[in-house]
Amino acid sequence: MFRGNYARLRYKISEAAIEHPGKELRNGEVVYVSLYQSESGLYELSGTSLNKPQAGVFLRGRIQTHRYDSNQNVYRVKYGIEAFFAPKEKALALEKDLRDGGIAVLMVSSSGKARLKDVIGGEQSSE
Repeated sequence: MFRGNYARLRYKISEAAIEHPGKELRNGEVVYVSLYQSESGLYELSGTSLNKPQAGVFLRGRIQTHRYDSNQNVYRVKYGIEAFFAPKEKALALEKDLRDGGIAVLMVSSSGKARLKDVIGGEQSSE
């Protein structure tokens, strides 16, 4: 029941524009976020869909909230990787390090479900 202390994590891919002609999207609805590997070796958003991609790297998430951003429908998406549990000292140090950015190391299944393996703080990730 108790998992100790944790650092809350936010990702650029947590806010995504999702095209959905003629369909009202609800909180909790499943969406898929496709990723591509950039020149830096990190994965970035390449697209979103309500249908599971047939190939490539993608994450399965659920819509949490909706907001309008200019001409696009932008949704907050949760993937189940928004908290990193650690002993108190590590969680506090990581929270401080993450203020300068950081890298999440994920394990992703073929269905798009992600598990957080590790988090590298901003100071370490820039070395």
